[in-house]
Formats: sequence, structure tokens, C-alpha cells
Amino acid sequence: MEHQSEILSATSGFIILALLAVLWIYLGIYWGRKAKSVDGFMLAGRNVGLAFGTATAMATWVTSNTTMLAPQFALELGIWGMIAYSTAAFGLFLFAPLAKRIKQLMPAGYTSGDFIRLRYGKRVWYVFLVISIFYGFTWLVSMGMAGGILMNALSGIPYPIGMTVILLVCIMYTLFGGLYAVIGTDYIQSLVIIVGIVLLGASVLYSIDLNQVYADIKVEKPMLLKVMLPASLMAVFNNLLFGVGEVFHSNVWWSRAFAMRKAIGQKAYLLAGLFWFPVPIAAGFIALTSSTLGINIPSPDMVGPLMASHILGEAGAVIVFIVFFCSLASSIDSLLAATSDLIVEDIYKKMIKPAAQEKEIRKVSMYVIIGIGVLAWMVCLPRIGTLASVLFFAGPLVTSTIYPIAMGLFWRSASANGAFWAMVLGSATGLVAYFTIGWYTASLIGASVSIVVTFVFSQWQPEQFDWKKLDESKL
Repeated sequence: MEHQSEILSATSGFIILALLAVLWIYLGIYWGRKAKSVDGFMLAGRNVGLAFGTATAMATWVTSNTTMLAPQFALELGIWGMIAYSTAAFGLFLFAPLAKRIKQLMPAGYTSGDFIRLRYGKRVWYVFLVISIFYGFTWLVSMGMAGGILMNALSGIPYPIGMTVILLVCIMYTLFGGLYAVIGTDYIQSLVIIVGIVLLGASVLYSIDLNQVYADIKVEKPMLLKVMLPASLMAVFNNLLFGVGEVFHSNVWWSRAFAMRKAIGQKAYLLAGLFWFPVPIAAGFIALTSSTLGINIPSPDMVGPLMASHILGEAGAVIVFIVFFCSLASSIDSLLAATSDLIVEDIYKKMIKPAAQEKEIRKVSMYVIIGIGVLAWMVCLPRIGTLASVLFFAGPLVTSTIYPIAMGLFWRSASANGAFWAMVLGSATGLVAYFTIGWYTASLIGASVSIVVTFVFSQWQPEQFDWKKLDESKL
């Protein structure tokens, strides 16, 4: 195999990075001019239409984990690994009816924490906040790491510099415009991502012989072609449930449900899922050609950018750089905005200073965005583990929230005790599985325990919840 070197020079990488940084900051300021109130800053005025709603959901879900982790799955787990990541689309599909229900029950809501507090009470709310904030921060760290890895792989930009720049850029334009800036830039980013993925996929198919790829894999890594490879099959179900848990609980998706106009949310999430579904399959397929093309992959989570840039050359590397930058930025800005909203609305406003006025809330939100970004930068700096190991650690925590949230939105009988123990026991057993069996089982086990516990309590200690209690504007 040949030694794999950077396709772009560091100088070219810095120039592209600087141009992208200036462009996104400008766009953030441009769209952020509309954010003149708290509703504008946090929820884009609650007036997001179908095109922007679909684009922001799709772009946010096309993360580094789609463009970098999907190829890693294919490289390590084969055909099923490539398909496994695409099952995360079901998170968007299944959240679509929830988005409609959320808008009906909570027209004046702000965060996913608002629902948990009003539906299940403070004890469950505290547990949920720990899970949600921890997950949001873990996802943010994985994005920051991916930014540094990407820029180093493509152009030799040192990991700390690349990681620092992308975090800084996203912090700056999120500060200027909140969710208005996030959704506006997501719209442009989604278009860039779709066009880029189509160009990359077509170029890969044109450049390789599929029969030769199959023959090489069969000789060098026959396990990757096995349909019944246990680890791969577990990864499919684990990732499906992890994707559902990520979407169901995260304020990233709830904030968009609140921000979209009435009757838009369900359509937007369904369309976003349809657009997103083929992306990880296309990205994962690239990894399976590495042996045929004789490319050395120094780290599994670098296979995506290295393969694409090798096939397409220097011009292709520029496209890859831009597409991956957009996929990272569209997630980092969403996480910064949604996590800060959760902290400000649920902790500062509800626990610390209920009488806080709009001007003060806006200022605190900006401080929190900066604080989250700086803390993520500090954790990213030493580059701990691979993207999969960092992200899937939070898997059992988020999957423990799936059934309490879904059941709490549609079943009056869902109980507070059931939700509490479902989250606690689901998280605990899933983490035990993570360390004793493997990351590809943790989410599956955590979700299974949570479902059983929630259902048992709904039968044993059923409640008759009054849906009107979810609309605080009328209380």
C-alpha cells in the first residue's frame, strides 16, 4: 500500500478555512438581524416554513458522524455496518408525528425540558437535564474532534488549530443570531452537502470496478461480507435505537418543532429523513474500496475524507473540505444554540432567577454559548478516543428517554415513577453493557430496560394526566 499524505497543502487548507469562516460569520450576522426578542433568538420567531424546516433538520443530522463515522462503520463492520448508520433516519421519521403532537400540546413551549417538567415533575426533570446536557456536550465534543481530524487529514492543518477554528466560527455566528442564524446557515449548508455528496458518489462509481472491490474484500477481509456477523447485526439495532433516542430527547429537535409553523413539523421531519437516509450509505460505501485502491488508513475515523480526496484529487479534496466543513458547522451551531437554551430556560430561568427579563436572558444565553464552546474546546484538545467511542458512551443515556417521552406525549397513563426509573435503570444497565460487552450493545440494552420499566409502571401505577397542563401560557 502507498503512504497516504495530505491532498491539499496547509496553505490551501488555511485559505479555504478562512473563506468559509468569513462567509458563515457574515451569513450568521445577516440572518441574525431578525433575532430581536427571546423568541427570535431561541426559536426563530416560531415562524419557520417547510423549506427551511426540512433543510435545518437534514443539515443538522448530516454530521461528522454521517460523513466520517459511517465509513468507519463500513471499514470495521462491513456491509451491515454501512447500512447500520443509515437506520438513524428512523429517528427523524418517528419524531415527525411527535413534532406535530408537541406543537399541538405546547404551542408556547421552549425546550424538551419544559415537557418533562410539566409532564412528570421535578424529580424526573432533574435526571433528564443531566442526561440531555451531558449528551449535547458529548455530541459537541465529537464534532469538534471531527473538525480537527478532517482538516489534518485533508491539508495537514494541525489538529488543535482546525478544531479551534471551527468551534470559534460556530460560536461567533450563533452568538450574533441564535436560531435564526443557525437555521439560515443550515439552509445553505444543506444545499452544499447534497450537491457535494452527489458529485462524490458519482466520481467514486466512475473511478472503481465494483467486481474488483468485491474480489479484494473477499480475499483480504472476508468477514466484512458476512450477512450474519454478530457484531454488525447488533450494531444495526443499537444504532437505530441510538438515533431514535438522540432525536426524541434532544432539545436540538424540540426547539425546531417549537420554531416551525403549525402543521409544518411533521412534513419537515419526514422529508428530512428521506433526504438523509442515503447519505451514510453513500459515505460508507467509499470505505470498502480502500483495499482496491491501495490507500493506507491511519485511523478508522479518517477513512471518509482520505478516500474521497484520493479518488477526486486536489479539486475533489476542496469539495470534500467544504462539504465536511458544512456538515460539521450545521451540527455544532445547532448544539450550541439548543444546549444553551436548555441551560438558560430550564436552569437559569426556572431554578435561579424566574423573574429574569428578556434583555438579561439574551445576555446570559450569550455567556452560556461561549462557556459551552470553551469547555468543549478544552475537552477536544487532547483528542480522546475515536468518534465512535466518544459518541456512543452517551447512547444508553439517551435511549433510556425514548419510551418515557413517546408514551408521555400520547398516553395519559404514563407515570412519573415509571419515567424516573426507566431513565435511571436504562442508563445504568446500558453503561454496564458498554464497558463489559461493547459500545454496539449499550443503546440496545438501555432502551430495552427503559421500555419494560415504563410499561410496567403504566400498568402498576397508572396516572390520568390532563393534557392542558402542558400549555403553560394558559395556566
